[in-house]
This record gives sequence, C-alpha cells and structure tokens, in this order.
Amino acid sequence: MTDSAVLRPKLKTTDSLDRAPRLSGSMTSLGIAQLKPDNSIPASSSPSMSAESDRSLSRPTSEREDELEDYDAQKPDLDAMVQSTLEKQNYAVSGISDRSPAGPNEIPIRLEKIKESGLYNLRADDPDIREILKRGLARQNAGKRQAVRDLVFTRRFTTFDRQNPQSYESPFHGFFTLFWLGMALMFFRVAAQNWRQYGSILGQNEVMSTMFSHDVLLLGIVDGVMWVATLFGFGLQKVILSGWLNWDTSGYIIENLWQAFYLGAVVGWAFYREWPWTHTVFIVLHAFVFVMKQHSYSFYNGYLSQVFRRRQFLERKQKQLEAMSPMTTTSSPRALNHDRASSTALVSPSSPTVLSRNDRRKSGLPFNGAATNNLTFETEQVASVAQAISSDRPLTQNEMNTFSDVISDELAALTQELKGKCSLTQNYYPSNLRLADFAIWTCFPTLVYELEYPRQDRINWWYVAEKTAATFGVIGMMMVVSQAYIYPPVLETVRMKEAGMTVDERWAEFPWIVSDMLFPLLLEQLLTWYVIWECILNVLAELTRFADRGFYGDWWNSVSFDQYARDWNRPVHNFLLRHVYHSSISAFHLSKTGATFVTFLLSACVHELLMFCMFKKVRGYLFWTQLLQVPLVALSKTKFLKGKNVLGNIVFWIGLFIGPSFLTSLYLVI
Repeated sequence: MTDSAVLRPKLKTTDSLDRAPRLSGSMTSLGIAQLKPDNSIPASSSPSMSAESDRSLSRPTSEREDELEDYDAQKPDLDAMVQSTLEKQNYAVSGISDRSPAGPNEIPIRLEKIKESGLYNLRADDPDIREILKRGLARQNAGKRQAVRDLVFTRRFTTFDRQNPQSYESPFHGFFTLFWLGMALMFFRVAAQNWRQYGSILGQNEVMSTMFSHDVLLLGIVDGVMWVATLFGFGLQKVILSGWLNWDTSGYIIENLWQAFYLGAVVGWAFYREWPWTHTVFIVLHAFVFVMKQHSYSFYNGYLSQVFRRRQFLERKQKQLEAMSPMTTTSSPRALNHDRASSTALVSPSSPTVLSRNDRRKSGLPFNGAATNNLTFETEQVASVAQAISSDRPLTQNEMNTFSDVISDELAALTQELKGKCSLTQNYYPSNLRLADFAIWTCFPTLVYELEYPRQDRINWWYVAEKTAATFGVIGMMMVVSQAYIYPPVLETVRMKEAGMTVDERWAEFPWIVSDMLFPLLLEQLLTWYVIWECILNVLAELTRFADRGFYGDWWNSVSFDQYARDWNRPVHNFLLRHVYHSSISAFHLSKTGATFVTFLLSACVHELLMFCMFKKVRGYLFWTQLLQVPLVALSKTKFLKGKNVLGNIVFWIGLFIGPSFLTSLYLVI
C-alpha cells in the first residue's frame, strides 16, 4: 500500500455487504492484512437477512434513501468495547469467531454490523468485561450512574403536631381548635342521650360487643405470628449473601411466592375463624403493611446483593491485573501510529460527543492540552488494553494504569451504592443484614427501606403519653359515632334482606340509606385518618426515634385526585412510587402513562380485596371507582380544570363527601 490517494467509485444505495463473499486472514508483522475468500461460510448465513435485503432492494430508490442513516447524528455505542487491530488472530467476518475458548487473560471479540451504516464494531463477548468498560465510558460521558429510585428522608413534623411551629403560626389554627371542640360537644351530647336511655354512654353497645367479644386474644397472637413470619425475607437475604442463591435468578421469585402465600394465609385464616369485620379489617390491613415492608426490604437488599457480587468480581479482576507484569519494551513509532489509527478507524469521526477542557477536568480524564472532537481518546486507551489482553501480550504500564483506573472508578461507584444514604452510621451492605436492624425496620413508620434514616437523640415519653391518650380518645369518639349514626342504617339493610325484600324494593330505599350515612361516614373517615397518620404513626416514630414525620401532606387542599393520592398517605405513596411505578418503567419498560395505570390498578385490587374480606362478596364497586380516578386525573389536566384550584378543590370534596356513603350503601343494599 502507498500513501498516495486511491480513487474508488462511490457507494450506491443498493450496495450491501450482505451478499459479499466472507473473508478471513491474518495480520502480518508490518500491520498489513492478508485476506482471502472463505468459501466454507455461505455468503448469506441467514435466510431472513437475505429476504430482508431482497425486500429492501425491491423498494423505490427514493424511499430507501430516506431511510439511510445520518452518520453525523450517530451516538457512540457504549457496548463497542474493542476497536483495534487484529494482530495474531484469525476471525471470520461473518461475526463468528473461529478461536478456541478464551483463556484467563483473553477477551473474545467478534464483528457486529451497525444496522445499515456499513460500519462494524468489534465487541467483547465477555459480559463482565464489556460491562466494566461500558460503565466506564458511560461515567465519562454522563458523569453519574443511576441507582434505585431515591427518596429523601429528613427531619420534619406532621402538620397538626403541636411540636410543629408552623401549625401554631397558621392563620387557620383556630379552625383546628374549633373542630375538636365541636367533636367533644357532640361526644358529650350523644353520650348523655345514651346514658339517659340505656344507662351506658355507648347505648346498647353493639359495636363494642362486636369488637371485643370474639377471639381478641387470638387476634393478638396471630398478629405476633405474622411479625415473626416476616423473618423469612431476612433469612432469604442471608442465604443470598452466602452465595447459595442468586437474587436475579431465583431469589426474587421465591420472595414473590412467599409474599403471595403470606397474604393468602392471613386472609384464609380470617375467613376460617369467621371473624367480625373489625378483626378482619385490622388483621388484613396489618398483613398488607407487613407484605409491603418485606417487599421493600427484600428487593432493595436483593439489588444491593448484585452490586456486592459485582464489586467482589471487580476486586478479583483488579488483583489479577496487579499480578501482571508490564511490558517494558517500547513500540516503534510506525507501530504506535498504526495502533492509534486502527484503534480509531471504526469510530465515526463526526460523532456529536465533544469533551471540552472543562469536561475532562470534571470527569477526571487526562488532558494533554487540546480537546478532542469525539471519544477517540478514551476508546483508544480501552481498545489498547483489550487488544493486549486478547493477543496474550503483556500490558504496558500505561495500559495497566488505564484498565486499573476504569475498574477503580467502577469499584468506587459500586461502593457508594452499597453505602446508600449512610452518613452518620456504618450500616452499609452487607453489615445491615442483622436481626436487630431488621426488627427495628419492621417497627419504623415507613414502607420504603433505606440503610439509614434520620433519627432523634432520645425518646420524649410525655409526647408518647400524649399521642397514646389521643389515640384512645379518638377511637372512643369513633365508637360513639358508629353506634349512634352508622349502626342503625346498617342494621336496617340487614333487616330488609332478612324480610325478603326484592332488589327493586331495596333499591328504592338506597337514596335514604346514602343520605343517612353521608355525614357520619365522612366524619369516621376523617377520624380514622387522624388516629392512624397523626396519632399512631407519631407514637411509633417517637418510640423508634424516627425523625421523618412526613406521613401526609395538605391533602385537604387537593385540586385533583392524583394530588390527594400522593398526600393523604405518604408511606404507601412512596412505596408505590418506588416499587410499582418506577419498577414498571425500569423492569417492564412501560411508559409513564402505563406505569400510572398499573399503579392505580394494583391499588384498586387491594381495596377491593379489603371490601371482599369485610362483606364476604365480590361486587367490584370500589375497584371500578378506583380506576375511575385515572380519567378524572386526566380531566384535571385539561383546560376545563387546569389552573382552577377552587373548582378542583370543590370537585375533590364532593367526591370525598359522597363517595364513602355511596359505595358502602352499594355493598350493603345490593
């Protein structure tokens, strides 16, 4: 070959390498390729490719020209690991290597065509090495790796907590006082009437009798057994850490099967014991809490187990690299120039990626005084290392440093992932897999597992006593409201069915049942929310010194139902956000709209299961009402409601006011 320019005809759009004869050969010591046709491999090794090529050629030229790739718009392929000369190796251009299996210091590579661009990448078949270098290039190009969906935990109080200074500074603080004053007056009025008629502040006491007359002790024992059974997930993570199981293959399948069995066993036991609705609701809801806690704990630690294994693998690779001796001889200038030219020959010179002087300083890349116009500088170093390993020649000191830097960067990133958000403790993976850590996690008032949470220095026992008293006080109010205003309409629906009234006759009474329970059920819903998210969760947070009290937002100001879903129950929302919504996008590659629908669908199924446990029948009323929120959310983003906060808040409160009474009446009457 000479340095003079060689004229050759321009490629036509009908030219293709698919019909060209396959070539094989070797590289001489001067870097010259000696190639010859290899008739042992058919020209069209894939009938489907040949047929596709025929279909492509049969289309009009103008149509095919529109589909030609724009090389200038091509982005560098991070999987393209090796782009170097083929010294001392024989490869079949068809993409199938005729080498023997790779040795311990070899990287098997193959040629792969880049769509229809006429370019080929040399790719490493070793997935571990390929992943190492791919992440190295990705880190240089992006600067940050993506991990599990991050949630921020910080020190804060709930809105109605007296420790929250903002609650006392709120101009609506007087309305909060007025609400509880009105609740107290209503409680004393109903209690006085019950005492006057029945000699008891709870009237005939049917609700209290239902709650405490059947299997109360057994209910507590079952709840304790449920807590102990959650240790299965802890044991599974220990087995995975020991290497007996792999999370990505069998570990997550075992965990999902266990969670399904766990929930089914609890529901089945509640039906077997014929528990009243109070027992059933408590035990099923607590089962859902334990299932979500097990899921978050197992899937986060399962992910970290894969990171931990990868770090162990890279540490072994780094030790192997340190054990290798560098090559001390210096290559000739011609050979060096040939290596540089051939290592970058397959990189598109018009790649849009540009690393400036500042980019190199930020990414930690070496800088020689001039910026390059693509990733040639980085990829040729990687290619030089891969070429040396694949050709069994010793690495030069620069090549060893390059490969060691790539592995070290990856090790640092993996180590940071294993640390999570730990800043005050050393609770890194796998040291977090301790029984005490798991036990305290099951008591934390959150459903999203993290290695570290913000904690308080001490427990305020006066605060615990205050919230505990508030819990029992609110529950007492709820029992009075239920006995006085909810139990009579419910009992009436039971009498209608026992009297043999037809569906049409019961349907005629339906509007009156709804109206009788409008205000009581709205009040019960508000009190139930308050006793759980303001009282019970704050007690758990104080006992466990859990400092993040963001259990809810200002959901009463919601202008759409998706805002209400986010704010009224932050622990469940955070769980669905990480483990359902984002997992649907990352694992199943759903769109944001599809992931939103899946999230609402799962929530609807859970709510309908709870209705099934309460009423012992499947009607689907709540299920379809939950799914109806999806189009309502879309409607709130249209020009009819978007930006109209007052109207949106009115629509929200109408739905919250009528919905519980309407749905409960449906389950009772129909």
